[in-house]
Amino acid sequence: MVRLQGESIDVAALLQAVRGDEDGAVALFTGVVRNHNAGRRVESLVYHAYPEMALREMRKVEDRARRRFAVSEVQAVHRTGELRVGETAVAVAVAASHRDHAFAACRFVIDELKQRVPIWKKERFEGGEAWIEGSS
Repeated sequence: MVRLQGESIDVAALLQAVRGDEDGAVALFTGVVRNHNAGRRVESLVYHAYPEMALREMRKVEDRARRRFAVSEVQAVHRTGELRVGETAVAVAVAASHRDHAFAACRFVIDELKQRVPIWKKERFEGGEAWIEGSS
């Protein structure tokens, strides 16, 4: 399952949603808004998305992860809107029988989301704001 949402990500609920009794491992990645970038003090980030296309691409990433790795469940959630320092911007949870599969799939999903999904990030910092490119 994949989601875009404006409200906070409930990481505990995400972990509970992916875990099954057959799973020996659950890997979790959370991307959190940090207070600095490129030598500037960050005040907030604003995420914009083209929802229809973003969700379609997120589903493709989820599907590729399921086919490529021995996982039982994959979920990814990305925030939109303005986020303050310390807030979770993205979360990926993957359940599998073994940790190697869970870790590898989790890394794959976040890397693919950053590369392929049309979600844009604007950084607000002391004295201005700028669109941020790349997978930072």
